[in-house]
Amino acid sequence: MFTSTFTFAAGDYDDEFHALDARIAEIARAIPGYRGEETWENTATGLISNVYYWDSMESLQQLMSHPQHREAKQAQARWLKGYQVVIAEVMRSYGDGGIPHPLSRPPED
Repeated sequence: MFTSTFTFAAGDYDDEFHALDARIAEIARAIPGYRGEETWENTATGLISNVYYWDSMESLQQLMSHPQHREAKQAQARWLKGYQVVIAEVMRSYGDGGIPHPLSRPPED
């Protein structure tokens, strides 16, 4: 399993940003191996993190190589005040089952 964490400082969003963002989310969710996502905001810094969960690096790379993902990456400075992406391999995941999590459900076939 892998995660891709996109952390950013929000800027000024417009209709084009929202349309592209929605389309990329739709593309990600349609890729076999997509497990789910979470969003977190640090109110002290104003940073936002979107964490996406993947069954494999190949699944993640399908999104990263998609033309609309590349388009968003090239245009990000119009809408964001900075960003950072971290790709990580998940070594283990556990909990008491009291909260739903993308890694606590079985992978989709």
